[in-house]
Amino acid sequence: MMETFLRKVKLVFEDETLRTRILFVLGALVVFRFLAAIPIPGIDATQLEAFLSNNQFLGLLNIFSGGGFSNLSIMMIGVSPYITASIVMQLMTVLIPKLKEMYQEEGDAGRMRFMQYSRYLTVPLAFVQAFGFLLLLQQNGIVPALSPLGFATNVFVIAAGAMLIMWIGELVSEFGVGNGISLIIFAGIVAGIPSSVSQFAFSFDVSQIPTYVGFTAAAALIIAGVVFITEAERPIPVTYARRVRGTKVLGGISTYLPLRVNQAGVIPIIFALSILLFPQMIATFLAKSSIPFIASAASAVVSGLANQWIYGGLYFFLVFIFTYFYTAITFEPHQVAKNLQKNGAFIPGVRPGGTTAEYLGNIITRITLVGALFLGILAVLPIILQGITGITAVTIGGTALLIVVSVVLDLVKKIDAQTSIREY
Repeated sequence: MMETFLRKVKLVFEDETLRTRILFVLGALVVFRFLAAIPIPGIDATQLEAFLSNNQFLGLLNIFSGGGFSNLSIMMIGVSPYITASIVMQLMTVLIPKLKEMYQEEGDAGRMRFMQYSRYLTVPLAFVQAFGFLLLLQQNGIVPALSPLGFATNVFVIAAGAMLIMWIGELVSEFGVGNGISLIIFAGIVAGIPSSVSQFAFSFDVSQIPTYVGFTAAAALIIAGVVFITEAERPIPVTYARRVRGTKVLGGISTYLPLRVNQAGVIPIIFALSILLFPQMIATFLAKSSIPFIASAASAVVSGLANQWIYGGLYFFLVFIFTYFYTAITFEPHQVAKNLQKNGAFIPGVRPGGTTAEYLGNIITRITLVGALFLGILAVLPIILQGITGITAVTIGGTALLIVVSVVLDLVKKIDAQTSIREY
């Protein structure tokens, strides 16, 4: 096994195309990290630190911005508008049959058009989010009062930063290895590790050693669980019917159709976090309203969402729902059954066509339940640990760990696929 691994690593360095792709990814991430360090002018650092420490949702936004929100850089809203646009477009496939047909039945050309619409939608969302966050920060004294021209300029710069980060992500997906947006989120999380380690070193308390050991064990279990669930699959036996053409006998081959337990990957977590950001942002904004009723209602929403158990319940529910939703979009039993029948394949003991689609639908529903429960519990487990121990850094740490492990697994698979192609 070690021999195979070393051979693959050697092939990565020897193959010029693969080496160029990996270097392109690294170069793009370096450019992104450089841009994420450029702040917008006039920030009150003390106010910003206090504001972020009291707001877990903006801490989650910091994940999407790749660490850009923590210093209010020009990349402060990160990939959040793009993710929101993707969610809206996926929801629209349920409401608009033509969009669903484009996404599922028109192949690569249809998916490319679908992604193009997501990019178009990202532009207005970027301006809306930039305006909302800048106004929110101004109300809390983090950014000084700006003239209308200065405010408009900052909104434009922040929105342009979001579109630039989307473009970098698209370039990484096209000319690099792996999913560009996921790698940008991954880079932001990894970039925060040194500061987390130094913070841990300075605040180390001998009396808390059992707690630290417990967190380390929990992290190891999370990594093992993510790897296990990501790799787990239910093989469905498939047989190709025999066909005689002249003197040749074609088909008769038995293979299997792999149905993954976690078909949706890390997408439900990212979608859920993105959705959770908006109620908090809007409520925090409206809490400063001069109308007493609106201000009190918004304050009630803010205090309610600040409750760990309410937040945890919403988080679990959204992750669970989005796991089923995204699986339904990416795996269409009727389409799979149609393709099997078209290619002369069938599942032994199951009638081709509608019966096969129903059979596959029942199986994917059952195994997705396991994946959805696992992702939901995994998402709220750090919140439960935080409630028990009172250590606030765990919430973001657990979510970040889940994203990092999933992205690394996906990246390793794609590099392995590239090296396997070049070996033959």
